[in-house]
Amino acid sequence: MEPEGRRQAYESLKEAGIDAVVVIGGDGTLTGARVFCDEYYDIPFVGIPGTIDNDIYGTDYTIGYDTALNTVVEAVDKIRDTAGSHNRLFFIEVMGRDAGFIALKSGIACGAEAILIPEVQDQVRNLKDYLEKGFKRKKSSNIIIVAEGDESGGAFAIAESVKEDFLNYDVRVSVLGHIQRGGTPSAYDRVSASKLGYAAVEALMDDQKSVMVGFHNSELDLVPFRKVIKLKKKVDPEEMQMVEILSV
Repeated sequence: MEPEGRRQAYESLKEAGIDAVVVIGGDGTLTGARVFCDEYYDIPFVGIPGTIDNDIYGTDYTIGYDTALNTVVEAVDKIRDTAGSHNRLFFIEVMGRDAGFIALKSGIACGAEAILIPEVQDQVRNLKDYLEKGFKRKKSSNIIIVAEGDESGGAFAIAESVKEDFLNYDVRVSVLGHIQRGGTPSAYDRVSASKLGYAAVEALMDDQKSVMVGFHNSELDLVPFRKVIKLKKKVDPEEMQMVEILSV
């Protein structure tokens, strides 16, 4: 939002008698809230992390993430039935342009043979080595989860590269797309959203401003907007190692 737009928003809030705002969203929403707070500090803002990507620094969990994971797992389970029956190598692309949290967690839940995410480099070369070993063991099918922001250009680009080296596999691509953003919210999402909403109101009543409520080690916590925006949340390297071990 441009400065003039923020000024108009501020005037509208004052005219409506609104003396505090709770915003729900991802990086863009929280960045905008922080800028607004810096300019118009007499209206306190508290943020709630809401994005299926789960990539917001300062919270272990964001609203929408669990529902998206359940959607992906259900879809991958159905695709695996087909892959196992027809000797197919499936590349399944999930959302995550800049972060691989959906790909990583859904891949673990589904027992994917490999997971490709933006945070890890040179994965395609390692993938081909893994597929070669699997082929020698007469492994009949594979499920590869690819985050849309993978360094190699997404599932289609990787699939084309793999086709050239593995002619015996029937290589297929499935892009789950926006079905990950819809659906009935999971019970976990609903409870988490209720807790975060409660904590946001409590924070405002305690005269907090320019902060985000989040989960840290299952406990509710407050994190300054400036920290949320400045720092980047990282994937768990132990979970990546887990994938390598479980896929053998």
